[in-house]
Amino acid sequence: MDLYPKIEPYDRGMLDVGDGHRLYYEQSGNPQGIPVVFLHGGPGAGSNPAHRRFFDPDVYRIVIFDQRGAGRSRPFASVENNTTDHLVQDIESLRTHLNIQNWLVFGGSWGSTLALVYALRHTSRCRGLVLRGIFLGSNAELDWFLYGMRTVFPEAWRRFSENIPDAEQSDLLTAYHMRLVDPSPEVHMPAAAYWAGYETSCSNLLASPSEAPPQASSGALSLARIEAHFFINDVFIGDTEILDGVPGLRHLPCVVVQGRYDMVCPIRTADALVRAWPEIDYRIVPDAGHSAMEPGIRSQLVRATESMKDRI
Repeated sequence: MDLYPKIEPYDRGMLDVGDGHRLYYEQSGNPQGIPVVFLHGGPGAGSNPAHRRFFDPDVYRIVIFDQRGAGRSRPFASVENNTTDHLVQDIESLRTHLNIQNWLVFGGSWGSTLALVYALRHTSRCRGLVLRGIFLGSNAELDWFLYGMRTVFPEAWRRFSENIPDAEQSDLLTAYHMRLVDPSPEVHMPAAAYWAGYETSCSNLLASPSEAPPQASSGALSLARIEAHFFINDVFIGDTEILDGVPGLRHLPCVVVQGRYDMVCPIRTADALVRAWPEIDYRIVPDAGHSAMEPGIRSQLVRATESMKDRI
């Protein structure tokens, strides 16, 4: 199975969630269908039209939005009043605004973290979960992202680290965060390019290394700045908060899709979640890395949303 054909939203809007933030949201598919909310990654990556295509548009009412500071939400790339608690409350605000009683929650990478935290805090509003590339926000995972991925992608890590002066390389997160929140584009844009370039180059099973300098873009800025902001604050959750809360979720139907060779969110984290929650429908894709758009990953995600039709 592959992605559903391209579709256009039947509704778009901007939701004022307070704290100076306005969120872009859209709805597509069947207005009377099963509600599903798509939680994008990053944090800070934003959504795109391809995300509508994981769901059967005849069956699902597909709700997609850009989290604070990301994509078409405003203010762009803002880290003010931008925490996990804020994002969880934003999901609830959007659900209430759209008059949805409860919904299927779909999230990959950081989106899986946010989906799980939301489910822990608003369990009655979740009909089930479809998760990809599990990330639980632990210090060990952050350390892997900053230093561990050089085990497999030494060239990418070298470009990432050597953009920082030698004296600061022992604490890459602090060094990058300082640059990414600097108000000058001459400082934050190059840092964003190297951060986003590092993550992107490690996200696919078949890497495509390039010797060209990473290119700065607005998307790179929101991704890098907001990720660094969350990472330097330990993702605003406890190190074991999600795993500790799993017993309260085990009644929910849940599918986890995980690339065997995911280097950004290594499979050991998904394994830990499944060991704590053995009822999960766990699907390991043997020939995939991290990206949701790798053929095996996207096929299993579509199969997951298909299987949920009869479970929720």
